[in-house]
Amino acid sequence: MTALPAPSKKKLGLVIDLDTCVGCHACATSCKEWNAGGIAGPLTDERPFAKDPQGVWFNRVHSYELEADAATQQPAQTLHFPRSCLHCETPACVTVCPTGASYKRAEDGIVLVDEDKCIGCKYCSRACPYGAREFDEERKVMTKCTLCVDRIYDAALPAAERRPACVIACPTSARLFGDIHDPDSEVSVAIRDNAGYALMPGWVPH
Repeated sequence: MTALPAPSKKKLGLVIDLDTCVGCHACATSCKEWNAGGIAGPLTDERPFAKDPQGVWFNRVHSYELEADAATQQPAQTLHFPRSCLHCETPACVTVCPTGASYKRAEDGIVLVDEDKCIGCKYCSRACPYGAREFDEERKVMTKCTLCVDRIYDAALPAAERRPACVIACPTSARLFGDIHDPDSEVSVAIRDNAGYALMPGWVPH
């Protein structure tokens, strides 16, 4: 079992406006493009043009058809639900890792994988309640969203580009990035003003 660092003053994360997301998959493709050549790459694909393609994707978008609700006068609609790592405050994937390959950074709360320590046991994948872990069949290691850590701290980039690739690519600005522990940050204001919520708030890691 791996110990977690004490809660950090800074907690970087994403806020996604589901009402604004149009399901275009720009977040998924831009994430794939950036990370394939970054610290997490390459992100392998298997049988990309076959009837059963498989591959490593840190961002995925699922679409659901919601029926009309006469009681609330809610019309039928399509909900696009982006899925990626939430960089949890208490990540179960970290605590179950037997080698310490999965770890949480004390300085900003980002959860990462040290591939040199990963033995591919998939314990972290089973522990993640959001299905946000990806197993690279070619390299036999677990991979995941890094919040583009190699980009957001790159001083060589203009300040406006020091954001995750998925945030920059989103054509409707449905994805916001910042310090969730900073009450004045864009993400904190969005959560406060738009009744934002955490997924599965009742889930507690064991």
